[in-house]
Amino acid sequence: MEKRTGLFANGIIWFGVAISVSEIEAGIEIGAASAADSLWLPLVLGHIFGGILLFFVGLIGARVRLNAMETTTSSFGKYGSKFFAALNTFQLLAWVAVLNAQGASALAGLNLPISFPFTCVILAALIAAWVYVGIRRSANVTTVVMTALTILLAILSVKLFGLSNGSNAANIANAAGAVTGNAAGNAATALKFWNIFEISIAMPISWLPVISDYTKDVEKPVKATAISAIAYTFASLWMYVIGIEIAGLGANNNIAQAILLAGLGIPGIIIVVLSTVTTNFLAANSAGESSKAIYSKINPKIAGIVVSLLSAALAISGIMEHYISFLYLIASVFAPMASVLLVSFYFSKKHSETLGVWLWNIFAWLAGFIAYQVAERFDSVFLGPTLLAVIVSAAFASVRVLSEKKDF
Repeated sequence: MEKRTGLFANGIIWFGVAISVSEIEAGIEIGAASAADSLWLPLVLGHIFGGILLFFVGLIGARVRLNAMETTTSSFGKYGSKFFAALNTFQLLAWVAVLNAQGASALAGLNLPISFPFTCVILAALIAAWVYVGIRRSANVTTVVMTALTILLAILSVKLFGLSNGSNAANIANAAGAVTGNAAGNAATALKFWNIFEISIAMPISWLPVISDYTKDVEKPVKATAISAIAYTFASLWMYVIGIEIAGLGANNNIAQAILLAGLGIPGIIIVVLSTVTTNFLAANSAGESSKAIYSKINPKIAGIVVSLLSAALAISGIMEHYISFLYLIASVFAPMASVLLVSFYFSKKHSETLGVWLWNIFAWLAGFIAYQVAERFDSVFLGPTLLAVIVSAAFASVRVLSEKKDF
């Protein structure tokens, strides 16, 4: 009998996914351009909604025992599934590179005596080694790593909070006041409710085309998927809060400077390295799973290792400069895809796998994708581009489901 993963293992995996420099960077962006009394509601709502989507998308993989891209076949057909798998493979390659570059930049700020390119190569090699070992064989090591990382991050959080309320309070208040004053003086650049919501939901959305790669092997589908979504949502919120704390410190919105201000030298290096590797391992591993959905004879592990190594070259090329735009591009593709998948799986009784159904679902996805692209061009749109795209695609997908019930 095939070995299944338990609740604790899945919780550890998805807690680790959220602990990354990119999540902290997103929190810094919110904290640097928002008033403290206006950011918490959209921040929490964005994470809750993203966590709910993660749960229901992950539950599909857990129930049908297929990886993330394989689950799309019933909704979009063989070639539609390959299309999304190809997009997912490329976005995961870029995502690994972005995370790699962010980790290397943070380490450079900690005054390590090694160059940025060499740091990127080292991080990529660590990720490739972890992919080679695999999830099951590294389960005990993962638990130890995540325990150590959680303790170090808790220490960092306490120290950052102490800095914002300790002897440096006057300087920090001045720096924060300057940021707030600039934001008030230039309302056009201040983040509004739906802007904050969008940045908040962007991270969980980026993992929608990945989560079923891990829930497909769970022992208890509903419970394990729920634990995965909750663990990710909690850890992600924690990382955003750390970022918001950093934004208020007057440390030039720099993770490395904040770590040094907190007095964490070597522990800070460990935090950056482990958080980069644990998150990137999942992304690289899933890139292998997606490549398998494109061509079944591809070895997912080998593909994941290749993606890990290629990420170093891409990171060195300067991909991090396009980080936020890249996050939004992911959301514009995979949020409406997930929306159509959810409607088709949970509400369609017939699950008809016909060309007409597939074409209509692709049209429904395209409608959501276009809605996102249009909404993104405005400063602040009601509901935000992601939620709007989800609703548009779900509405079009529901038309087909309702027509089934009426026997059209």
